[in-house]
Amino acid sequence: MDFGLVLQTDPPASEVVGLMRRAERNGFRYGWTFDSAVLWQEPFVIYSRILEHTTMLRVGPMVTNPGTRTWEVTASTFATLNEMYGNRTVCGIGRGDSAMRVAGRKPDTLARLGEAMGVIRDLAEGREAEVDGRTLRLPWVRGGRLPVWMAAYGPRALALAGQKADGFILQLADPFLTEWMVKAVRRAAAEAGRDPASVTVCVAAPAYVTADDSPEALAHAREQCRWFGGMVGNHVADLVSRYGEHSEAVPEELTAYVKEREGYDYSHHGRAGNPSTDFVPDEIVDRFCLLGPAAAHIEKLQALRALGVDQFAVYDMHDAKEATIDAYGAEIIPAVNGVNAG
Repeated sequence: MDFGLVLQTDPPASEVVGLMRRAERNGFRYGWTFDSAVLWQEPFVIYSRILEHTTMLRVGPMVTNPGTRTWEVTASTFATLNEMYGNRTVCGIGRGDSAMRVAGRKPDTLARLGEAMGVIRDLAEGREAEVDGRTLRLPWVRGGRLPVWMAAYGPRALALAGQKADGFILQLADPFLTEWMVKAVRRAAAEAGRDPASVTVCVAAPAYVTADDSPEALAHAREQCRWFGGMVGNHVADLVSRYGEHSEAVPEELTAYVKEREGYDYSHHGRAGNPSTDFVPDEIVDRFCLLGPAAAHIEKLQALRALGVDQFAVYDMHDAKEATIDAYGAEIIPAVNGVNAG
């Protein structure tokens, strides 16, 4: 199983670079960041510094979207980084939640997202693509490789990921929902004539390693990660609006907890102590995140790997960033991958 680190690009950028370097030293192979130009610093500028100060780490947004940049600009940016640092980028992409809504726009449609994925990949890899009715090609691109991984929850989005994406990003770590959604993606890939195993599966969620499993330690970990249930709740609320509160299209294990949701303040998006997440119960935090001593993380990660998960990406937005990275490097990654830490 590969491991990734997910950060927000809060200033100073040097701290983001430092944490990514620390992650690579601890066995992480991917470095991801949020991409919301109003809320945080521009990630692609910071990716260049991360790539310069690491040797093997692959970087990308979790996730960008088709609306905040034109597609040829997105493709050119990825292609430039690849040319400079040797094909070490991944394009994580979705409809656009915080980036679009904070700017007063609606997230893009799935149809537009599907089109954008193909265009960005083609242009970044040196092929022609049609953008707004005009055929374009980046003449300076000589080959290269840009995997495009799509974030999804709902049935139509899961189908699109299976049909067109190189990878599937699932932003929660609940084994039941992971199994349900991975099966949906793979089924769609098979129906599209693709090899289902060719779609990389990345589960992303907060991880908080505690010294023990005492009630006090677990309570603190939950409060540091409760924000995640609110972030996921934005997407879940969209699904409930589209499919209804009780629908065979979406498992109630995903949708039931948003009944008490009352709006969302993006100024606290992805941050511990987010006041918009009081509706998130402990059960959801425990299901969606990885909390507790190292042994509990190892057990859950092994279960996720058995369900077909290729990468676990750690959302590291809490009061123990360095300690979490170090615990994963010293204990968890070696145990999950069968490596003798001694």
